[in-house]
Amino acid sequence: MSQNSALVNLHLGLGSFHRAHQALYMQWLHDEGDTSWELAGGNIRPDMLELIAALQAQGGAYTLETVTPQGEREYKRIEAIKNVISWDADLAGLTAVAVNPNTRIISFTVTEAGYYLDAHDQLDQSYADLVTDLKGKTVATLYGALAKLLDARRLAGAGPLTLMNCDNLRSNGERFFKGFVQFLELRNQSDLLDWVKENTSAPNAMVDRITPRPTAEVATRVKAATGVDDPAALMGESFIQWVIEDHFIAGRPAWEKVGAEMVQDVSAYEEAKIRCLNATHSCIAWAGTLAGMSYIHEGTQDTEICKLGYDYVTDNVIPALPDCPLDLAKYRDVVLDRFSNPNIQDTNGRVAMDGYSKIPGFILPTIRDGIARGLSLDSVAMLPALFLAFLQREQRGEIPFPYEDQLMDPASAKAIVSAADPVAAFVAERLLFNELAGNDQLLAAMRRAFARVEEFIARRAK
Repeated sequence: MSQNSALVNLHLGLGSFHRAHQALYMQWLHDEGDTSWELAGGNIRPDMLELIAALQAQGGAYTLETVTPQGEREYKRIEAIKNVISWDADLAGLTAVAVNPNTRIISFTVTEAGYYLDAHDQLDQSYADLVTDLKGKTVATLYGALAKLLDARRLAGAGPLTLMNCDNLRSNGERFFKGFVQFLELRNQSDLLDWVKENTSAPNAMVDRITPRPTAEVATRVKAATGVDDPAALMGESFIQWVIEDHFIAGRPAWEKVGAEMVQDVSAYEEAKIRCLNATHSCIAWAGTLAGMSYIHEGTQDTEICKLGYDYVTDNVIPALPDCPLDLAKYRDVVLDRFSNPNIQDTNGRVAMDGYSKIPGFILPTIRDGIARGLSLDSVAMLPALFLAFLQREQRGEIPFPYEDQLMDPASAKAIVSAADPVAAFVAERLLFNELAGNDQLLAAMRRAFARVEEFIARRAK
C-alpha cells in the first residue's frame, strides 16, 4: 500500500472488467487531483497468476485501450491500483489490507454464478465449492473469503466498511448480502454476523462496459501507439456506465464528479440493462455460435441474428417495462450498435458461458412478465431455444471453444439432450425456469421457437 493516508477500496477479482471499469473511475478522480482514495486488489483463488505478476512488476499500472464502433482508439495509463496483492492460501495479503482502518470499501467482481443463489435467494448447497467453504477448511468462494477478511477486521477493531458488488446481478448488493448472512448463519458465526449487520452496508449497483478477454494483439497495438511493452494491457469499448445506490457506511470516493450516477434506487437502470443488454448479448452469442461465427459483431451484423435480439426487446422487454424512465427503444438501438463494433473482437465463447445463470437471471423475468401480461412468448422463447440447441451441440463436443458454466449440473444437461423430448425436458428443468418449469404456455412457445432454431441452423449449414 502506498505510504500515505489515502482511504482504500480493496477489490477482490483483478480481472479485465474491474480494470477497465471501476479502476478507470478512480483514475479519473486522480487525474482531477483527488487522491483521497486509492485501490488495492487481489484474487481469492490462485488464478491469473501471470497477470498479477505483470501488474506487480509495473507497480500496479497498465494501459487501457478503448475503441468506438467507428474504430477510433484511445490509450490511457491506469495507475489507480496502488497495491496488487499476491494470492496465498490463507489470504494473508488480502487480510492485511482488510484490517487496515483506512480500508473503507471492499468491492468484488466474481461473475454472476459466484453467489450460489437459487430463485428464492437461498444458498444452493449442491455446489462443492460452497460446501467446502461452509466447512471452513479452505477458501473457495466470495463468502468464505469475506468471512475471513471481515472476522479479522472485527477482531482488530478496524471499524465499519461498505461491501460493494460490481457484478451483473439484479439487486446485486441486496442479494449478495442475503447470501452472506445465510452463509454466516450456516457456519454458526454469530459474533461475526452481528458485527456485519452493524458495521457494513451493501449498496446495489449497475455496471456496464463490454470488456473482452485481452489478446496478444492488444499488447501489440499498445506498444505501437505508446511505445510501452505492457503484458497487462487490456481493451474495452468506449461506452461506460456506472449507476450506484448511495448507501455507504464509511464514506466513498466522489465518483459523481467523473460520470458515475449516484442514485437512491438503481432498479430501473439495472432492469433495463439486464433485460435489453445482457439477455440480447447471450442471444447473439448462442445464435452466432450455431451459425459458425466466432465474434459478437459478426452475429450483430447478420440481419437475421440481429433481428432475433431486436424482436425480443421490441415484442417482450418494452411491453413488460411500461414504467421504465429510460427510452427503451433508443436503449435497444444503442445496445445493438455497441454489439456491432468490429473493433472489440468480443468472442462468442466469452459471452455464451454460464447459460444456467443467465436464463433464470436475464431472460426468465421477461418470460414471467409476458405470461402475466398476456403477451406472445414467441420472440423471448427464441433465446432459451437457442441455448438448448447450443447445449445439445456442447454435450456432443461440437462447440469450438471450452464452455464454462458454474451452475450447470452435467448429469442434468446430459439427461436433457438425450431425452426422447428434449424441449419438454429442458422446460422442466427448475435450475433454468424455477417456478415456471413445465409451464404449458412456455412449453408451447418453446416448441415453436425450437423448430425455428432448427430451421435457422439448417439454413446456415448449407
